[in-house]
Amino acid sequence: MKVDSITELIGETPMLKLDKEVTGLKNIDVYVKLEYHSPFGSIKDRVAWELIRDDIDEIKEKNQTLLESSSGNTAKAIQGIAGTHGLDFKTITNRIKVDEVKDILIMMGAEIEELPGKSECPDPNDPDDPLTHLDRLMNREGEEYFRAGQYTNQKNTKVHREQTGQEILDDLGKVDYLFGGLGTTGSTKGVAQKLKEENSDLEVTGIVSSQDDFIPGIRTANEMWEVGLYEKELYSDRAVIDSKDALEGMLTLIRECGVLAGPTTGANFVALKRKLSEIDQEVEEQKTAVFFACDRFEHYRSYIKERKPEIFGGDKREGTETLTEEELEQVPEISVENAEEWIEEERPIIVDSRSNPAYQMAHIPGSINIPEEKLKELIETGKPFAQNQKILLVCPGGRKSKKFAALLQRENFEAYNLKEGITGWRSEGKELETV
Repeated sequence: MKVDSITELIGETPMLKLDKEVTGLKNIDVYVKLEYHSPFGSIKDRVAWELIRDDIDEIKEKNQTLLESSSGNTAKAIQGIAGTHGLDFKTITNRIKVDEVKDILIMMGAEIEELPGKSECPDPNDPDDPLTHLDRLMNREGEEYFRAGQYTNQKNTKVHREQTGQEILDDLGKVDYLFGGLGTTGSTKGVAQKLKEENSDLEVTGIVSSQDDFIPGIRTANEMWEVGLYEKELYSDRAVIDSKDALEGMLTLIRECGVLAGPTTGANFVALKRKLSEIDQEVEEQKTAVFFACDRFEHYRSYIKERKPEIFGGDKREGTETLTEEELEQVPEISVENAEEWIEEERPIIVDSRSNPAYQMAHIPGSINIPEEKLKELIETGKPFAQNQKILLVCPGGRKSKKFAALLQRENFEAYNLKEGITGWRSEGKELETV
């Protein structure tokens, strides 16, 4: 097939029917839309091109820099398109947590500005949230940039309604169940709108990650309020999946189906199997379900290796997912109200597990910074602190640090948790330092 532009290869992705031996479903046919077949490797290729295609000539004429808040797939696609048109691209984000993704963007030529923002310390009034930062930059230097706006631009939904959804209808006709991870929410929303034209009883399940977990490409339930395209009423159900199960689903697809998709796709597959296995026997006529293979797994090797080292011959780690409710309940907690006095009396090591940019912007005086992934590694593979030293764990809201404290207690350390986290500390007007 001969094409004149890389963008001509975006879309028209294949649909694969999964073997019933894999799905375990007798009365429901399951199809996966292989979106990673687009040239930049993800479902975001469609969105990136749709957001800028009508304005590309004017952007070039004004010599503007393309601007977006993206942690991965949208940024990759925009940079790929920008490069073929001789344009520059800048992404402002707080969500790049996988080394390979950042390396790929740098290698492609993207400019990256990283901020701590809401994912590190949720605050609706935070001036350093990426979207707020973009607003301020556009107000100050708007003529120099073209903002794509994937979180609010209705073209995000439109392209999936008119293209992705239509492709599914052309291939399958009526669809009964749709499963999609919730990031910007544009793909699931647009496809659902189109499929409902054929079947108004379509059941749509949105997938989010568990609150204290991280799955690349999808958000936690409490982050959905910041996505302008999200419409809660569209979804029949919402599934919460943790990274452990997402990776198991991903491995099943890779090893048993030849679908070389990433963790988000694994989460979609797990959510589908959980829901449909409960109703499969009750279905009286053959039904059809669809989910998305959003991107490929190669970009997430370090993420996978950190969470499942046994795949690569390493030892299986006893991480936070192995903690019991009893272990968590036994963690002693220090309230923000009493923390300063307690710190003065007990002289603990204060360990802030947020990212380094967040720590540098504001942290408790005297604390040290051991980012979450490094802290996990230290706890799981060695003895990070003196056994007789009291330790106070700090995170944005107190939930993750409680788990780290429980892991340390399991190893006989005297560990405590700052109950309300750095958010509570800041809300109470307590002293903060910067680097």
